[in-house]
Amino acid sequence: MENILVAGANGTTGKKIVDLLATSQYFNPVAMVRKESQKKQFEDKKIATILADLEKDVSHTTENIDKIIFAAGSGGKNVKAVDQEGAKKLIDAGKKSNVRKFVMLSSMGADNPESSEELKDYLIAKQNADIYLRESKLPYSIIRPGALNDEKGKGKIELSKKLNKSGEISREDVAQTLVHVLHDTAVINETFEIIEGNTLIGKAIPS
Repeated sequence: MENILVAGANGTTGKKIVDLLATSQYFNPVAMVRKESQKKQFEDKKIATILADLEKDVSHTTENIDKIIFAAGSGGKNVKAVDQEGAKKLIDAGKKSNVRKFVMLSSMGADNPESSEELKDYLIAKQNADIYLRESKLPYSIIRPGALNDEKGKGKIELSKKLNKSGEISREDVAQTLVHVLHDTAVINETFEIIEGNTLIGKAIPS
């Protein structure tokens, strides 16, 4: 079983990722949370937790960790400190611990932050984090979903390096995609955009 550190485990998408990993025969989740009070919900399910704040030191979080999923976000409140610099700190920690893959939950539009006045600062932060990951020499997968919704997952997506169209996708299907790309057989060192589609997630991800 590979130990998977989930940054942002307490978030809406993060919780779905942790639950999927907990039922997997390949992966063992380690939920990274910011507050002591957030640990109990995971510990009650016998899921390992680690306390760390992305705005502070996170160098202790990657010991005995095989792979990382970065699903943390500041909800637009502190994008530079969390979405950008927090991601960079975790990439550095992962590099020192020789983690075997870093899966980044990014956002569609991160390659062109100017495209959205409203989300510009957020998209710049995501873009900078993505660039830092690519240049880190860590094996990576960057997943850029369209607008997230809370509908039930369909298990099917449309995936491309560049979709050239906007769309929505459920958090459930995003979580499934992030877990799928953890596998060693999934393509490494690529960036993909995803929205709801007609191809089964497992088939849509190149190997």
